[in-house]
Amino acid sequence: MSWLGGLGSGLGQSLGQVGGSLASLTGQISNFTKDMLMESTEEVEAELPNSRRKEIEAIHSVLRSENERLKKLCTDLEEKHEASELQIKQQSTSYRNQLQQKEVEISHLKARQIALQDQLLKLQSAAQSTQSGAGGGPAAPASSPFGYRVSQHASGFHDDDMDFGDIISSQQEINRLSNQVSRLESEVGHWRHIAQELKQTRNQEIDDHQHEMSVLQNAHQQKLTEISRRHREELSDYEERIEELENLLQQVGSGIVTTDHSKIHEMQKTIQDLQNEKVASIKKIEELEDKIKDINEKLSSAENDRDILRKEQERLNVENRQITEECESLKLKCSKLQPDAVKQSDTVTEEEKILPQSPSVEEEVLKLQQALSDAENEIMRLSNLNQDNSLTEDNLKLKMHVETLEKQKSLLSKEKEELQVSLLKLNNEYEVIKSTLVRDTDLNSTLHDLRLTLEAKEQELNQSLTEKEILVAELEELDRQNQEATKHMILIKDQLSKQQSEGDSIISKLRQDLTDENRRVHQLEDDNMNMTKELDVQKEKLVQSELVLNDLHLAKQKLEEKVEDLVDQLTKSQNSNLNMQKENFGLKEHIKQNEEELSRVRDELTRSLNRDSGSDFKDDLLKEKEAEVRNIRQKLSEIEQLNGHLNKVAFDLKMENEKLVLACEDVRHELEESIAGSNQISLERNTFVEALKMEKGQLEAELSRAKQRLVEEANKYEQMIEQLSKARDLSTSALQLEQQHLIKLSQEKDFEIAELKKNLEQMDTHHKETKEILSSSLEEQKHLSQLISEKDVFIEKLKERSSVLQEELDKCTEALRKNEILKQTMEEKDRSLGSMKEENNHLKEELERLREQHSRAAPVVEPKPLDSVTELESEVLQLNIIKGNLEEEIKRHQKTIEDQNQSKMQLLQSLEEQKKEMAEFKSQHEQMNVTHTQLFLEKDEEIKNLQKTVEQIKTQLHEERQGVPTENSEIFQETKVQSLNIENGSEKHDLSKAETERLVKGIKERELEIKLLNEKNISLTKQIDQLSKDEVGKLTQIIQQKDLEIQALHARISSASYTQDVVYLQQQLQAYAKEREQVLAVLSEKTRENSHLKAEYHKMMDIVAAKEAALVKLQEDNQKLSTRSEGGGQDMFRETVQNLSRIIREKDIEIDALSQKCQTLLTVLQTSSTGSEVGGVNSNQFEELLQERDKLKQQVKKMEEWKQQVMTTVQNMQHESAQLQEELHQLQAQVLVDSDNNSKLQVDYTGLIQSYEQNETKLKNFGQELAQVQHSIGQLCSTKELLLGKLDSISPQLSSGSLSPSQPTESLGTVKPDRLRESSKQELEELRKSLQEKDATIKTLQENNHRLSDSIAATSELERKEHEQTDSEMKQLKEKQEVLQKSLKEKDLLIKAKSDQLLSLNENFTNKVNENELLRQAVTNLKERILILEMDICKLKEENERIVETSRVKETEYQALQETNTKFSMMLREKEFECHSMKEKALAFEQLLKEKEQGKTGELNQLLNAVKSMQEKTVKFQQERDQVMLALKQKQMENSTLQNEVQHLRDKEIRLNQELERLRNHLLESEDSYTREALAAEDREAKLRKKVTVLEEKLVSSSNAMENASHQASLQVESLQEQLNVVSKQRDETTLQLSVSREQVKQYALSLSNLQMVLEHFQQEEKAMYSAELEKHKQLVAEWKKKAENLEGKLMSLQERFDEANAALDSASRLTEQLDLKEEKIEELKKQNELRQEMLDDVQKKLMNLVNSTEGKVDKVLMRNLFIGHFHTPKHQRHEVLRLMGSILGIKREEMEQLLHEGQGGVTRWMTGWLGGGSKSVPNTPLRPNQQSVLNSSFSELFVKFLETESHPSVPPPKLSVHDMKPLDSPGRRTAVTNVPESFKDTTESRSGRRTDVNPFLAPRSAAVPLINPAGLGPGGPGHLLLKPISDVLPTFTPLPVSPDNSAGVVLKDLLKQ
Repeated sequence: MSWLGGLGSGLGQSLGQVGGSLASLTGQISNFTKDMLMESTEEVEAELPNSRRKEIEAIHSVLRSENERLKKLCTDLEEKHEASELQIKQQSTSYRNQLQQKEVEISHLKARQIALQDQLLKLQSAAQSTQSGAGGGPAAPASSPFGYRVSQHASGFHDDDMDFGDIISSQQEINRLSNQVSRLESEVGHWRHIAQELKQTRNQEIDDHQHEMSVLQNAHQQKLTEISRRHREELSDYEERIEELENLLQQVGSGIVTTDHSKIHEMQKTIQDLQNEKVASIKKIEELEDKIKDINEKLSSAENDRDILRKEQERLNVENRQITEECESLKLKCSKLQPDAVKQSDTVTEEEKILPQSPSVEEEVLKLQQALSDAENEIMRLSNLNQDNSLTEDNLKLKMHVETLEKQKSLLSKEKEELQVSLLKLNNEYEVIKSTLVRDTDLNSTLHDLRLTLEAKEQELNQSLTEKEILVAELEELDRQNQEATKHMILIKDQLSKQQSEGDSIISKLRQDLTDENRRVHQLEDDNMNMTKELDVQKEKLVQSELVLNDLHLAKQKLEEKVEDLVDQLTKSQNSNLNMQKENFGLKEHIKQNEEELSRVRDELTRSLNRDSGSDFKDDLLKEKEAEVRNIRQKLSEIEQLNGHLNKVAFDLKMENEKLVLACEDVRHELEESIAGSNQISLERNTFVEALKMEKGQLEAELSRAKQRLVEEANKYEQMIEQLSKARDLSTSALQLEQQHLIKLSQEKDFEIAELKKNLEQMDTHHKETKEILSSSLEEQKHLSQLISEKDVFIEKLKERSSVLQEELDKCTEALRKNEILKQTMEEKDRSLGSMKEENNHLKEELERLREQHSRAAPVVEPKPLDSVTELESEVLQLNIIKGNLEEEIKRHQKTIEDQNQSKMQLLQSLEEQKKEMAEFKSQHEQMNVTHTQLFLEKDEEIKNLQKTVEQIKTQLHEERQGVPTENSEIFQETKVQSLNIENGSEKHDLSKAETERLVKGIKERELEIKLLNEKNISLTKQIDQLSKDEVGKLTQIIQQKDLEIQALHARISSASYTQDVVYLQQQLQAYAKEREQVLAVLSEKTRENSHLKAEYHKMMDIVAAKEAALVKLQEDNQKLSTRSEGGGQDMFRETVQNLSRIIREKDIEIDALSQKCQTLLTVLQTSSTGSEVGGVNSNQFEELLQERDKLKQQVKKMEEWKQQVMTTVQNMQHESAQLQEELHQLQAQVLVDSDNNSKLQVDYTGLIQSYEQNETKLKNFGQELAQVQHSIGQLCSTKELLLGKLDSISPQLSSGSLSPSQPTESLGTVKPDRLRESSKQELEELRKSLQEKDATIKTLQENNHRLSDSIAATSELERKEHEQTDSEMKQLKEKQEVLQKSLKEKDLLIKAKSDQLLSLNENFTNKVNENELLRQAVTNLKERILILEMDICKLKEENERIVETSRVKETEYQALQETNTKFSMMLREKEFECHSMKEKALAFEQLLKEKEQGKTGELNQLLNAVKSMQEKTVKFQQERDQVMLALKQKQMENSTLQNEVQHLRDKEIRLNQELERLRNHLLESEDSYTREALAAEDREAKLRKKVTVLEEKLVSSSNAMENASHQASLQVESLQEQLNVVSKQRDETTLQLSVSREQVKQYALSLSNLQMVLEHFQQEEKAMYSAELEKHKQLVAEWKKKAENLEGKLMSLQERFDEANAALDSASRLTEQLDLKEEKIEELKKQNELRQEMLDDVQKKLMNLVNSTEGKVDKVLMRNLFIGHFHTPKHQRHEVLRLMGSILGIKREEMEQLLHEGQGGVTRWMTGWLGGGSKSVPNTPLRPNQQSVLNSSFSELFVKFLETESHPSVPPPKLSVHDMKPLDSPGRRTAVTNVPESFKDTTESRSGRRTDVNPFLAPRSAAVPLINPAGLGPGGPGHLLLKPISDVLPTFTPLPVSPDNSAGVVLKDLLKQ
């Protein structure tokens, strides 16, 4: 029983060493089983054969128990292994996450460090640049040495840049590593101290744990009772909640997601808060580390317990998840199985058996739903709870949590087993129902012929089914209310009784038709009986499984008790070891005393020997003492053996201690690693784990409550059912009488049914005979003709459709070509438009340039630029017109393109419709083939009669068969096309939700297609029957006509006109030959079309195959996703795919065969046509047709089978698709959660990157701003110099400016000198004012410059001081750098050592991971092999049971034969004995006769009596002997049977042993990886044991030598005493050494603690140094930032001042430019004035004459056009034209209105008289908007055309130039007439009477354009208008500002629109 000790030791260790404990456990189990088997075999061989049977039975029971125990151990080991794997996975993931976090932190710190270095470098460079910039100013000589120093320093700093960065990063790593070293050293001392205390505390902890286990068990039982009580109470509440949840299931789906997101956000917020709390707590922890050291010693064991409990919790969480997944899968299966069960219960009349089962399933579903809803509610409730952080509370909560989790595990395991059992039940029921459904389908195929007669019955059944479905729906809705359910049950029973009575009445009417129905009923009854039997079997299995569970629990309790006993034995053995050591010391002292007494005795013996040599007394004494010496030696040997055993035990204990020390060291390492990571994560994890614990606890509590409620409800329901059953018993008394009556009726009906069956069989035989008689070859020929005619019809239709399609295709191609041509033209026009726009832009630029030149040109310029401008403007107008036309064309083209696109879409739709129709025709063709094959079977007789008239019937049938309905299959084809389109769409996309939905839709559509096919088949069969009847009638009529014609021909032949008939027949033959050739041509065309159709079909099949491949890919992806939930679903998918591919291949083969048969039929037709000429048909052709008919029958059967297979595959696909959908939903939910997490992480990461980039950009901006400050200072210096230069240059300009205006005044003094002087004085005053303002601004700028220079000098001094400080600080930093480099070198070595250790640890970790993977593979292989073995065992058990049954039967037969044999042998023996007795009697009578002769009668009598007595005795003895023989034989039989049983048991034992050996081999294979580590320790043990055995052998030899040589005993005793003294001295020395070593250890510990303190002080100093340096750096950075901010503020102020100065300079420069321009203008105007004064005198005279001559004249062309336009306008608008003419002629409005009122005739006459001639040199007369608004469209359009025609040759309206405007007037330019002088405006206003409404182009020339400016104002004084530039003189369109891009036509159109 050594394995139990190993088990106890294994339980003491943590779950981190599961592998070692597994190996030891498996090794001990295998050793134990080997020992037990060896013992059993030895016992079997040793003992007697009589007692073998009992022993074999005992061994068998032992083996069974061992097998069960081994299985339990295997399951436990597998569970532990899985738990360890999960823990390893979680630990590895946590370590990897920690490593990644550390790497990310390092990278962030490095990036931050680099950024800080860049900031420092930029600030230093900025400081250097500012100093250099300041040095360029006033303090240049002082800055040169400093700049040199700074540059040297900067160069040095740049050289040391990388070293400095490396130093910082390495210093951070050194700090981290030094922290780790200090922590590790403190932990090493701590763990050394703990290791000493662990040995003492372990025993106490084991006792405490045992006590806790017992307390936990008691509490567990108590809580179970409480939970069951609460469960019953809470059931009613959960019922109502479930009803609400079922109604809100769909809403919950979306709600959960949102709540989950809200939960995630809340959890993230809480995690952030906890991180903040973590930072605060870390600070507190650093303060409280001294206190925690004392607490850690107490909590180390608690942490171990907590780790164990955590692992158990994780394992239980995994099991909970698995159980919940299984529950969900069970729900799905239950939900799938329920409707099938309900349907089957409807079809079968016996509902009472199945209905009580469905509530149980629904109750289980309700339990699961309640558990799920409770879990969701508790998750919502617990997400808001807060958590505590203390470790002691964690331990208590973890213990409580483990208790609750264990309870939950037990409860969930029970629930799981119950659900599995219920699933098995439901699966069996489902399989039975499936089998019944398959049988029903077979029966339906046989009942297809009888359906027409059974329609009334089916309608009634459908009604009953609908009523039952309604009732089932009500049951599903109200199954939670038991009273209503019972009412429904009663109603269903009543309805069933009514339906039975109705069925009886219908059966009496339709007995002949219901034989198959009764058969089905019998089959279903048998199936129900089988189902009930299976249910009983499953119930028994349930009971057995519950018993096995109880046994498992008992075994578990026993094992726990054994573990406790073993722990007690360990403690007792340790105590006994201590006692034995004490006893050893006592025995050694006793040995010393005995040896001293021996020496004394020897001395006395020698003395006595010397004294009394010959006395017998001495001899006796010597013998006695020798005996005493021998006893003492024996005692010594025994004591030595005891010492040896004790040494062995001590050695074993030492080895165990070493193992424990190694385990402790491993635990230390693991704890060091785990504490290093867990100290950072512990707070977060603890809070999260506590929340999870609380949630789990509450979930478990609510689950347990829900279970209690369910149990209570179940009890309530059972009570209600009992009450109802009682009520039913009362009500069933009447029902039983009815049942008996019904049973009698059913028996009578059974007899009637049997009679009807016989009648039906007879009828079937008669029917078959009639069918065989009917199936003749006439119908085949007829159907061939029908086939050909229908094919002709179809081919013609296909030709028409193909022709239509080709025409439409041609149209589409033409439309596409047109579209392409239009696109090309559009692209070309777009290109031309772009080029035109570019040319427009160029022309506009040239126009603007020309206008600028024109405005700048002198007044005496020639009119060439004006002509060019007019030409350009006309080109612009033309281009604008072209542009408008092009835009209109573009719009038209766009419309045409849209129309063509629409037509294209319509054509595509029509193409798709035509494709659909083609597919429909193909399907119709196939359907017609199928129908023809059916018709071949029915109509074979009529072919013989119609062979001669086939060719003539063809045409008639061709006409008759054109009206065959072909519309039935269109819907089906449309659905097929839709499904194909859906499949085509599903190929393009990846695996997603949409594809699964499409697959489901496709499956549903296929189901609909199958239904439609069935309906269409029925309708087609009906149509074919009708057609066949009609055609038979027509054919008979035709046959009669032909018979009449034949008779007429016979009459003609017999008549004289035979030659004429022959000629006529020859002509007919020729006509027939021609027809035959035509038919052959038609047939060849049809064959071509068939080949084309075949090619298209093959293409379609390729498409279908590609779709199937895509489907297979989708299914494989789905299988990959659903590998966890579906194990057997993959095989189903593969089988379905294979079946579908196989079916499609078979279809291809069938289609090829059909095509070949069509060809053969065509050949037959050809041969028949040729044969009709000759006059007969061969018999071989009929045989071929019959063979083809048989083949077609087989193909029809295959098609029916294929249809059934497709139905089954579709159903399977439906089930599988539903499962896949659910899995996809789950996966999508997981994917959504993962994507949300990823998106949040990405958002955080992008935020960090953005913040980092923003900081970098800020630094760059600081540098740029510093550079800008330097640049602005330089610019200010340059502007200062420029201003000083300008000030110097302004003073000579003043003097020159005073002289310059005086000179032209002197030269031109003759022409009004006073005005010039006044204007020059005003200008001089303005210049002086501007100069004064400029002086003021210059002064302010100088003051600002002085201030800036002062501030710059101050800042340069401050910067110098700061640089001196930084130089001193940099020197200190360099010194510190050297110190740090030294420390770095030292710490690099430490880092290398640590990295080596890390590498070794990583290698160990990888090795362990590999070993774990190997173990996983081994475990999976073991599981698979165990499953295989279990299957083999089940098979072998079944075979054994069969063999045992056969052997029992044979044994009974054999026993009967043996009994008969024994009886016969007894009879033979009795007869032999009788014969022998008769012989003896005869001898006796002979003797008696002899004696009588001698006369001895008395003796004869005596002898006779003696003989009789002897015979009786012998008879008795023989009977007894026979009885004994029978008993012996019976015993021999029993022995033989027992021997057979023993042999069977031995065979079973051999098999079990083989299985055990296999399991052992597998276990050994799996143990090898674990036992490798233990082999080294075992080798050490073996070596040490060998040494011990050698020592023991030496001791034995020495003891033998002592016994042989007694005279050497004294010497040896003395030597032993000396050795003992030496050993005692050595022991004392060792004790002293131990004490010294302990003192040294204490000193070392003290020194270690001191070193740790020194290290901590050193680290604190270093931290203080680094923190001080960091603070200094931060202060420096802050100072630099402050300086930068001050500089920014100064920069901003300087920039503001600089902007103001620039603005002032800009204004000054503008003023100077304006002054220069005005001076130039003054000079130009003076010159112009002189010229104009000369010219005006002449021109005024001429003008006065011209004005006098032309004042009353009007333009002839204008008036002529107006006159013609007057007649073109409508009559009601002519008065408006007259008004316009009057306004041109100067007539007022009032006068015109009077004239118009008087009458139009006079006016028109007056107008005709006045409209004379005129000149063509009239300027353009565009209308004003207020005048043109009166006119209507027709006249206005004519007027616009006229104006356009007039505008082309003439000069365009002048436009304002930009350069005539004042430059300073740019923001507020006028919108009115700007360039017209004010005097001119006044004159125009005064003359016309209107202010701005008068258009000068429509007025007379004298009013519109006054040539003389009478006011004489302006810069040039009085002058003529013609001498001025055109831009100044001519008026412009003031109310309509027109852009220069628009043409005159556009302007006029805008006017008209207004």
